[in-house]
Amino acid sequence: MNSTELNGILKFLRNAEQLKDTIRSAFTSNGRNESTAEHTWRLCLMVLVLGKYYPEINLLRLLKICIIHDLGEAINGDISAVNQVFGVDKGIEERKDLKTLITPLSSDLQNEILSLWDEYENASSSEALLAKAFDKIETLLQHSQGKNHENIDYRFNLNYGKEYTNFDEITSYLRATIDKDTRRRLVEMDGTIKIN
Repeated sequence: MNSTELNGILKFLRNAEQLKDTIRSAFTSNGRNESTAEHTWRLCLMVLVLGKYYPEINLLRLLKICIIHDLGEAINGDISAVNQVFGVDKGIEERKDLKTLITPLSSDLQNEILSLWDEYENASSSEALLAKAFDKIETLLQHSQGKNHENIDYRFNLNYGKEYTNFDEITSYLRATIDKDTRRRLVEMDGTIKIN
């Protein structure tokens, strides 16, 4: 047992706890802001229940990618997808924050976490691509079932992440089904809107 390494892990875990209080733009079905930790939890749950459909995917690697994909948000928070479109480079800032967060860890753990994060960010493996697909699907699912504020942009959601959610038949099906719910929410918000 290496007490220095274990103490570093405890410090990291204490700092990572901030992810529980990192608020996202999504709302739960009860109308409370969702945290990044809650988003990550359901993303990992998706891997658990859908994993059997992906025998060619390394599920442990996929779970690791999902667990760390938003970990850097524990430092400076989440940047919503809408704000990312308008020129904010989430990746650069989030990677810097992640490097700060993992400082207490041993160099081998730091390298593993950064490698997984880079793999996700660059969509450089099948696992990373599937993680991105599930990440977008989870976000859309939350927006379609949440008790959202009236300023939510359901039109944005209909195009959000399409470059990833067409990963395969399963993700395409999930996306199409959630898009139906999104269209229904849009019509409920303004019954005069016609949607293709």
